[in-house]
Amino acid sequence: MSETTVLKANLRTKSGSHASAAVRKQGLLPAVIYGHKQEPVAVALDAHAFLEGVHGGNRIFELDFEGQGGTVMIKELQYDHLGKNVLHADLMRVNLSERVTVAVPIELRGTAEGTQQGGIVEMVLSSIEIECTVRDIPESLPVVIKDLGLNQSMHAAQIVLPAEFKLVTAPEAVVVVCREPVAIKVEEVTAEGAEAAEAGAAAPTEPEVITERKKEESEEKK
Repeated sequence: MSETTVLKANLRTKSGSHASAAVRKQGLLPAVIYGHKQEPVAVALDAHAFLEGVHGGNRIFELDFEGQGGTVMIKELQYDHLGKNVLHADLMRVNLSERVTVAVPIELRGTAEGTQQGGIVEMVLSSIEIECTVRDIPESLPVVIKDLGLNQSMHAAQIVLPAEFKLVTAPEAVVVVCREPVAIKVEEVTAEGAEAAEAGAAAPTEPEVITERKKEESEEKK
């Protein structure tokens, strides 16, 4: 687990989208703290410090809330419609010795053997869920793929985990594959079809002759 970031949290007395927008304008991030059979608490965090920790791989933070400390883990982050800016954070109270279920990013290592036969490595899962203590949550899990041959796949059960970790993701879930590139076939126009198309384009459309019709209608009215 990476070094824990300490964040100061202030109590939020107002709720709703307008109140949250006002908090963000002050450079703060609206958040809610849950867990440990306590009432949820709405707080505001230093947005810069929080996001700096998130981008550094942190998911565990020490909160200085009203002069009291507490360890929290990121439960969920809400992003804007572009998926770029964090608008809200859900935080869960934890202690470092308790076991939790978390999704940990996968880090591919090595060059798959199948790429030497023209194969393409495709990551099916970007993370897997494991159970471990809070203090042991890793930033990522290394997955060695050098023995992955063409048209072969690696499943979650094949990822080597520390003894104290428990795999939560389904063991048969495909994590990464090495497959042949998909060829895009372009149908060729046959000579007969091309000739027919050219003939149709070359033949002029005869205009409708309406002069005689108008002459007949004029004589009838007389």
